[in-house]
Amino acid sequence: MKKILTLPILPLASAAGAGDIEDGLAACDKKDYATAIQKFKAAGINGNAIAQFIVGAMSDIGRGVVQDYAEAVKWYQLSAAQGYADAQFNLGFMYEDGRGVVQDYAESMKWYKLSAAQGNASAHGNASAHGNASAHGNASAQYNIGFMYENGRGVVQDYAESMKWYKLSAAQGNASAQYNIGEMYAYGLGVVQDDAEALKWYRLAAAQGNEKAQFNLGFMYGNGRGVVQDDAEAVKWYRLAAEQGNEKAQFNVGNMYRTGQGVLQDDAEAVKWYKLAAAQGDVRAQNNLGKMYNDGEGVIQDYAEAVKWYKLSAAQGHASAQLDLGNMYTKGHGVVEDFAEAMKWYKLAAEQGHAGALSNLALMYEYGQGVDQDYVRSHRWMH
Repeated sequence: MKKILTLPILPLASAAGAGDIEDGLAACDKKDYATAIQKFKAAGINGNAIAQFIVGAMSDIGRGVVQDYAEAVKWYQLSAAQGYADAQFNLGFMYEDGRGVVQDYAESMKWYKLSAAQGNASAHGNASAHGNASAHGNASAQYNIGFMYENGRGVVQDYAESMKWYKLSAAQGNASAQYNIGEMYAYGLGVVQDDAEALKWYRLAAAQGNEKAQFNLGFMYGNGRGVVQDDAEAVKWYRLAAEQGNEKAQFNVGNMYRTGQGVLQDDAEAVKWYKLAAAQGDVRAQNNLGKMYNDGEGVIQDYAEAVKWYKLSAAQGHASAQLDLGNMYTKGHGVVEDFAEAMKWYKLAAEQGHAGALSNLALMYEYGQGVDQDYVRSHRWMH
């Protein structure tokens, strides 16, 4: 969820403090924010709701002044009390997130609803830049109300009520609301589960660049949910999400290049996408990179590099990486041979029920590698 921090622009000739606001905007154009906020404060003290909102926003992000959430809340409250929708929305956010105030979901909901109640009227009644900002604010408030009903924040959890608010926001083009409606249809939350309907809403959000919706479209095409299975279409959507930094999508694009699903098989391209996902901490990508360096797939074989990636994945609890790391210590590949260290990693994987690790532990006890020979324990791990 995001606050509205764009400076609004309105015809101000007849507004209280109009001259100060014009001077403030002129100072902003020169990037003289210290002067700008003083001008906006002067207008705000004279009761101008827009100026009060701007001072709140500048205090919120520390522009022209030291960032001060409590000060931002003070100015948002002044503006919101006059019915300024964007200030009401931001005040709701501050209460929801506990910034400058004690976190209070019920108070947050109150302000979101006041902002949302102004609906499309602001957008349709004013074609100025501010009109567009207000429309966005109301759509965002509707989205946040939906989110709070979905998650039971300040209200009793109510999926049907959540869907109502998401749809109001989605109708104004809010991509996050469109995505969440898709999720609710995909999982049957407050509605009958419907993959085709989920697909429809994911498409709307994805068309606006929502990377989670793009990822989900890739998943649905890849698995034939609500649509005919199509690997090429899956790759298309995964790639769009991956290019925005979605690590799950990056991993999946890597997989599809590795296996040749929907694209020409290309290990080097797979490595490229795995590295992007692995850099974000994706344990599966880290493990797969370990395997590719171990086997020389798409890269020059490099046991030390394989160990590096296995360790990163294994440290996050990936059982297959723990097994593979144990194997590297057993064989002395990329590390000094160390049966005791191998045992450590095999045990961690075995505790997760990994069959290969259970078998290897049994063999280590049988032959006394890294531990005292113990046929009873060997049998126990094997069975």
